[in-house]
Amino acid sequence: MLVLVAPGQGAQTPGFLTPWLDLPGVEDRLRAWSDAIDLDLVHYGTKADEEEIRDTAVAQPLLVASALLSARQLFATTDAVAAEVGAVAGHSVGELAAAALAGTLTDETAMALVRRRGQAMAEAAAVIETGMAALLGGDEAVVLPHLEQLGLTAANVNGAGQIVAAGTAEQIAALVENKPEGTRRVVPLKVAGAFHTHHMAPAVSALESATAQLAVADPRTRYVSNKDGQAVSSGQELVRRLVGQVANPVRWDRCMETFKELGVTTLIEAAPGGTLTGLAKRALPGVRTLALKTPDDLDAARTLITETTSAAAAAGSAPAE
Repeated sequence: MLVLVAPGQGAQTPGFLTPWLDLPGVEDRLRAWSDAIDLDLVHYGTKADEEEIRDTAVAQPLLVASALLSARQLFATTDAVAAEVGAVAGHSVGELAAAALAGTLTDETAMALVRRRGQAMAEAAAVIETGMAALLGGDEAVVLPHLEQLGLTAANVNGAGQIVAAGTAEQIAALVENKPEGTRRVVPLKVAGAFHTHHMAPAVSALESATAQLAVADPRTRYVSNKDGQAVSSGQELVRRLVGQVANPVRWDRCMETFKELGVTTLIEAAPGGTLTGLAKRALPGVRTLALKTPDDLDAARTLITETTSAAAAAGSAPAE
């Protein structure tokens, strides 16, 4: 079974969209989205520096655009995704790209919604200086109480020995100086706020207003939610979760547990890929993974898709013992 995933904030790097614009139609689509949301995605994806694309209001639309542009090179339509992909999921803001790939939102609606999400979360982050840091290694039973003692929230429980803490700048600094026993490293992340914590409550209200009259469809492909790793079959419930997730922890560990239960054999990560495939390599041994980083990765991805689809068809047609 093939799982298609979309990365979250922090995956962006300066110029990462540049090679994708050489593909037919990509630049035109990106410029159309730029006009629709009043944000120059071409500039930010090709020429902007690290500080510019760290801005939450820029980073989030840029990441969803990248995930959609790259995934659409493999699956041009919702029907194509439904025919060949067993499940979709996204990490944090990547959930909006996954919702579009599953057919609950159109690509254009996802871009409009992520623009509002990014703006609302940037506004919430500006109230007080906050941030996030990844803890690598360590026992969850030791790490979580340590974070609580420092007043931090486990905003992302990613599995594979990785937890991301979020809180004020002072709390993050204290964590760097006093890491939990058994943790190898504490790495401050290139994000501008304590996402998926109570600090983002104002953004939840903004998104509730933005989605109140939104036209949605039920997902055509199994959609695995960050909230609890459960598959969601209702479009309205999916959007409700997207809104609430802004101020609640991302449980990527549970998403990967669900992938395993579903029988995942192949996982492809949309651009800018790398983070989620890295987690999958550690948490899902034996699963073939591929990260879309540049268009040079597309042929290998197509080969994996064909092999996975063929294997699934052969298994389905095999006679029962």
